[in-house]
Amino acid sequence: MSLFKDKTLLITGGTGSFGNAVLNRFLNTDIGEIRIFSRDEKKQDDMRHEFHARMPEVADKIKFYIGDVRDIQSVRNAMHGVDYIFHAAALKQVPSCEFFPIEAVKTNVLGTENVLTAAIDAGVKNVVCLSTDKAAYPVNAMGTSKAMMEKVVVAKSRTVDPEKTKICCTRYGNVMCSRGSVIPLWIEQIRNGNPITITDGTMTRFIMSLDEAVDLVLFAFENGESGDILVQKAPACTIQTQAEAVCELFGGNKDEIKVIGIRHGEKMYETLLTNEECANAIDMGDFYRVPCDKRGLNYDKYFNTGDVERNTITELNSNNTKLLSVEETKAKIASLDYIKEELAKEVK
Repeated sequence: MSLFKDKTLLITGGTGSFGNAVLNRFLNTDIGEIRIFSRDEKKQDDMRHEFHARMPEVADKIKFYIGDVRDIQSVRNAMHGVDYIFHAAALKQVPSCEFFPIEAVKTNVLGTENVLTAAIDAGVKNVVCLSTDKAAYPVNAMGTSKAMMEKVVVAKSRTVDPEKTKICCTRYGNVMCSRGSVIPLWIEQIRNGNPITITDGTMTRFIMSLDEAVDLVLFAFENGESGDILVQKAPACTIQTQAEAVCELFGGNKDEIKVIGIRHGEKMYETLLTNEECANAIDMGDFYRVPCDKRGLNYDKYFNTGDVERNTITELNSNNTKLLSVEETKAKIASLDYIKEELAKEVK
């Protein structure tokens, strides 16, 4: 963790699942300070009490800032002395963004503009912005706002010296057991004696753990170049497979899984890399790096000369990646700390 030795890290939207995962990973390292920036004082207070009770010897490294990414002045108030930023603040739920799309724009697009503007002005060295697979071929307001967020990231990267501020973006799929995700809901349904409800059993989704989400951000932090979008080669499974895996772990009845239909703005499968992005994607082992398009606005020269070579990969989506079986999905879910804690409750 030498890159973070004595450094100050700011996490926007830091009271969420990702912020908690970063704190669990970083607090016992040689990092200097972690700033949690969010607008929810209740969640900040809960986090403060939790970490002081659980990790009292290092909890003083956490500093809390009340503010909103929609308000650039409140962002600037938290930016002094910051070395690095993980920008996780966002409206993330598909249905709520469908009903209130302008709110998604205010937080996900304009909020990102504010964070990056303040970061550049303050001389922050490295900013990693968190995006989603729903930004690729977006069909809903949440995905569209995140796609625009990515455009803001790339545009900002063109106007700032990367030696002063490096800006890149990560894009990943469903994070299992994160706040608002489906597995905790299913566990509650099973415990209440109700059938598990799913939208469509044949729908596929990328799945990853919170630790893998942090790994991706750290990979982008260390290996990304300004303007890059980085993705992890994540496996996927059908919703039916995931539901059956949870039933097997928690004693639910697989024969009673109830299909309720697709919700507002949902897709049958998600895409991590579009066909167009794959043309220039760089394979980095467990990750892909999509470099920023550095061309200027003068397209005249491309009437005579253009790029004729492209990669052989055409698209990375949750249908053409590795699809996990029920047993493989169950093993992946069972490895999560949240699931271990919930299973421990079952035997008491």
